[in-house]
Amino acid sequence: MKAWQVTKLGSPEEMTLAEVSDPVPGPGEVLVANRAAGVNFFDTLQIAGKYQVRPAFPFTPGGELAGAVEALGEGVEGLAVGDRVMGSPMGGGYAQRTLVPAERVLPIPEGMTFEQAAGFPIVYQTSWFALNERGKLQPGETLLVHAGASGVGVAAIEIGKAMGARVFASASTPEKRDFCLRHGAEAAIDYVQPDWFEQVKALTGGIGADVIYDPVGGDVFDLSTKCIAPEGRLLVVGFASGRIPSLPANRLLLKNFSAVGVYWGRQADEHPGYLQQAHARLSELFLAGKLDPPVHRAFPLDRAPEALAEVSGRRVLGKVVLTI
Repeated sequence: MKAWQVTKLGSPEEMTLAEVSDPVPGPGEVLVANRAAGVNFFDTLQIAGKYQVRPAFPFTPGGELAGAVEALGEGVEGLAVGDRVMGSPMGGGYAQRTLVPAERVLPIPEGMTFEQAAGFPIVYQTSWFALNERGKLQPGETLLVHAGASGVGVAAIEIGKAMGARVFASASTPEKRDFCLRHGAEAAIDYVQPDWFEQVKALTGGIGADVIYDPVGGDVFDLSTKCIAPEGRLLVVGFASGRIPSLPANRLLLKNFSAVGVYWGRQADEHPGYLQQAHARLSELFLAGKLDPPVHRAFPLDRAPEALAEVSGRRVLGKVVLTI
């Protein structure tokens, strides 16, 4: 089979599309014949050696996929050959076939395409975990989603609206802001402007946002502390800006707000059954028409470096996927 391989740390252009042996599922594993794979910003970080997970060489990137079950390892129950599934193997998705731990294989809801499913398991689970478990978002509260046109951003907008919040979004271009509005944001703000936090205060009657979802970090995080409501929750989702910010503790004290870490991968690893529970709820929201996973562009597998360039260049509205 064909699989992209990283043999040294560097850029996506240095990967190799290699012919490798078909994997064989061991105990507790599922072999998925991939139809699509999600492309994520963290893939570029892992290829460059800048991600917290560093696999041994050679490795195949790709933490999201969708396809059909091709074979089952010993002890796997509840799945059958031919089932339409999505998975989050945390590596190996940029290939024609991938071994996935059975607990990370989830059914594709009726009506969801393989392309949509390939971009669903990590970004929607991350945003669900952030807003439901970590942010404790309540109906009627105000939610500000930074980078609202990104994969995790649009997921947070849709989930926040489904949870009954007033949702505002920030994005860097008019096209991205229009996209946020189409997916449920009540207002969209240009966070490139230095006074964007004043717009948030104006939209919230001077109080600020109850929950701020931040996958950007850097200056965006710093200025978010100026427009968060008392007793608000500032969710630390990622650092796409490239700068990991610091927070003076006196700001937490003076405004009675919380900075809350969001690491979905750890939650999934340490809480058996969580993925299935969250997926069941997300599937209900999809079937009810409250989630509409957007696929910005689909590239064939052999153009994976181009797909990664699209993501790292921040030219994406929603998700980019590879078709296989």
